[in-house]
Amino acid sequence: ASAIGTASARVVMALLLQRGAGHTAGAMRLLDDASDAIVYNRDLLQSAIDHVEQGIVVFDHELALVCWNTQFRNLLNLPPEFGRVGVPLGDIVRRLDSEFVLGDTAQHDASMQLLRLLANQTETFHLRSRQGNQVLEVRSNDMPDDGRVITFADITERVHASEALEQRVEERTAELTTLNTQLEKARADAVEINAGKTRFIAAASHDILQPLNAARLFTSSLIERTAASPDGQLVRNVDLSLEAVEEILSALLDMSRLDAGAIKPELSAFSINGILNQLRTEFSVAAEDKQLDLTIMPCSRMVYSDRRLIRRVLQNLLSNAIKYTFSGRVLMGARVRNGQLCVEVHDTGPGIPHDKQQLVYREFERLESEDSAIQGLGLGLSIVERMARVLQHPLTLKSDPGSGCLFRLDLPLAEGRQEAVLSRAPAPVRASGSLAGLSVLVVDNEPAIIDGMTALLEGWRCTVTTATSADAVRKLAASQTIWSYDAVLMDYHLGSEDGLELIDELRDRTGVTFSAALITAERSADVQAASEAAGVAYLRKPVRPAVLRTVLMMAQTKSEAAE
Repeated sequence: ASAIGTASARVVMALLLQRGAGHTAGAMRLLDDASDAIVYNRDLLQSAIDHVEQGIVVFDHELALVCWNTQFRNLLNLPPEFGRVGVPLGDIVRRLDSEFVLGDTAQHDASMQLLRLLANQTETFHLRSRQGNQVLEVRSNDMPDDGRVITFADITERVHASEALEQRVEERTAELTTLNTQLEKARADAVEINAGKTRFIAAASHDILQPLNAARLFTSSLIERTAASPDGQLVRNVDLSLEAVEEILSALLDMSRLDAGAIKPELSAFSINGILNQLRTEFSVAAEDKQLDLTIMPCSRMVYSDRRLIRRVLQNLLSNAIKYTFSGRVLMGARVRNGQLCVEVHDTGPGIPHDKQQLVYREFERLESEDSAIQGLGLGLSIVERMARVLQHPLTLKSDPGSGCLFRLDLPLAEGRQEAVLSRAPAPVRASGSLAGLSVLVVDNEPAIIDGMTALLEGWRCTVTTATSADAVRKLAASQTIWSYDAVLMDYHLGSEDGLELIDELRDRTGVTFSAALITAERSADVQAASEAAGVAYLRKPVRPAVLRTVLMMAQTKSEAAE
């Protein structure tokens, strides 16, 4: 009955009794065949589950061991006494508690929790050996007769692979975090380097140009004093050499400021014709000297850009065209194309081969020329390219050898915008006018510049008073009951003091809005704007004598009008 079940046994025995004892042998054979079939099927099933990788175990409704496979004992490292029918689940749990922990915890009193999971829950959970070298995935499910079937799968390799992957991800994340930190530090260092470059440029602008300014003042004074002397030409040659040095240093400083991002565009709407007219006046003499036909076409269109930088770009392009054109003409004009105002500079020079057209924008790069006497270091177009890049205006070069060059700068039109109102200086006074008797206060903390400026102004028959500090100027002002100076030439950097602020202070103290000029190596647009807003002339070092004389002539005119 235990082999074929109670109901089947009753049926078999009833049939045998009805047919009589004569059929006993047949009944025995029938029972033997049935038993053999059942045993075969049980052996087949046992063999099948023994070859499954997972450990399988079955408990009856009283949670007593009924069936299991070989992997069950092997995976759990159970001794032989746990391989008998009827072993309680609780005994197996206590054994497991001594060898395994639930999940990643290391608690030793988890028997009740483990028993509850195995006996009642259907969720999947993990057992980890206390040595950490084995991980089992456990699944517990209900049987139809209220028993339980539990499977154990060895997932050690999978878990270790996952943990290794997580560790690699953590390591990679740490590496990326470190790399990002390094990149951020590198970015901060680069910002600091650029800031340092900007500070250096500001210092260099002042320190380098100071002695050059003094030298130009001395040579200008000598030129006037030796005009009729045999040494006059030598002095003029020295002055021309100093002027060339000034241009080179100014170009290098401009390039450094552009590369360091120290030059920020100040956008406004303006008429391009004003710049074209200025360039026509500026370059007409140079073109005549080379017997070139210079044509600059007028244009009434408005553009939206930085007026000062655009003038520098077009000035350099026109200067370059005249310098490298030996005969023929130079033409500058503007026309609207695709919503942009295209300003073009044409020349009839030797042209540039296609394979060398990018070289012209490199600093200190000069292509071979038929005129070896051309002066310069090849910085003009480098500055042009950098300024166009800062302004984000396309710059194009078209040229063929023997056919001249075409440079084109595309500017955004300022349709619907009004032109910015600029403070314009009064019309220049003829530099040949007399400055005799003009009282000038010169303030600079460089003795060489004081001496050079004094020599130049006294050569113009001005009355010169000097001061080398802000405190010295304040003492001069305090010693006077009436302000006696017609003009003040003020250095911008006076130690820790600001020359422009000192001019405002003196005007407030004296109640006199005297003529003043701020003389500085500072090339900041903010300083220039502040100077113009205060009604103070803005002169860059090295000071050009002709410009200085014009400023003083205007001061003299203002002084005479006040009288």
